[in-house]
Amino acid sequence: MAERIPVAILGATGTVGQRFVQLLDGHPWFEVVALTGSARSEGKPYAEAATWLLDTPMPAWARTMTVLPTRADVVTRAGARLAFSALPASAARTVEPELAAAGVWVGSNASAYRREPDVPLLMPEVNPDHIALVERQRRERGWPAAIITNPNCTTTGLTVPLKALAHAFGLEAVMVVSLQALSGAGYPGVPSLAIMDNVIPYIPNEEDKVEWEPRKLLGSLRGDEVELAGVTISAHVHRVPVLDGHTLAVSVRLRTTASPDAVAEVLASYQAPEATRDLPSAPRPVMVVRHEPDRPQPRLDRMTGRGMTTVIGRVRPDPILGIKFSVLSHNTIRGAAGGALYNAEWLARYLGWR
Repeated sequence: MAERIPVAILGATGTVGQRFVQLLDGHPWFEVVALTGSARSEGKPYAEAATWLLDTPMPAWARTMTVLPTRADVVTRAGARLAFSALPASAARTVEPELAAAGVWVGSNASAYRREPDVPLLMPEVNPDHIALVERQRRERGWPAAIITNPNCTTTGLTVPLKALAHAFGLEAVMVVSLQALSGAGYPGVPSLAIMDNVIPYIPNEEDKVEWEPRKLLGSLRGDEVELAGVTISAHVHRVPVLDGHTLAVSVRLRTTASPDAVAEVLASYQAPEATRDLPSAPRPVMVVRHEPDRPQPRLDRMTGRGMTTVIGRVRPDPILGIKFSVLSHNTIRGAAGGALYNAEWLARYLGWR
């Protein structure tokens, strides 16, 4: 085995940063050499700076690491070749380009650069060919490295089944209603008195992301441009009192009429493109279709495939659009840290590191 690639985690003390720490523990390709945080955390041991929220113990190697300032010069001095960004979009917009300009590749969970035409918005089981946009990005911006991004956590769960359906039948229109977990709001997140015994039918800027991002992910790469997919998406988003796992109620209008059984078969049999199928974080399988009338459920199904598999249920006729079904996706694993890790593995293979 070749020497592991040194990486940094930016914003390591937050909920997504902690998932990065958890998922990178013992990773066969990557070794964490730097953890960064806010001014409040700088200089402290990670065990003191991070309020650990996950149900597995904090890795021993992370406990004693000193939290560093989130600056490009600090990350480069630590020797990182790749930085996983769990930063808020406002901080990412400044720090991520500075890192790419300094020669550090960035796998970003932030929304800051997802819409940039030269920045790949990636899901390796959906659009691995879009990684080629890094060549345009480096050429036009004069950077030795580049930024790659993963989509919004709700977009992630929606796009996987849409990819399979678009390929098999064509796709015209989508209506989606989300029931989004509390962990998607970060920590401390939504106040308990606001969410207990309640559903909040508004998450700032979320509907716009869910309506636009799948069109880039499902779009076609034409030279060094992505032609957005010609599908119309309407989204209604809600925050619900669930810890992890976003549930979606999805209705679709296909170009070619298909029965629920045919749709279920296409979803269950979908595979990632061969080049990304064997990466360490690849979902195995990509999707599971449940046939019980009351599944998927977050508490029972969110850790399917180590939290990377998209779980589908209740595939049935829709009297308006044609087909409807339920989707469950783990928002902080497949929809955030795990997704960025999967992207970085594909980047490492693309660059010839592995």
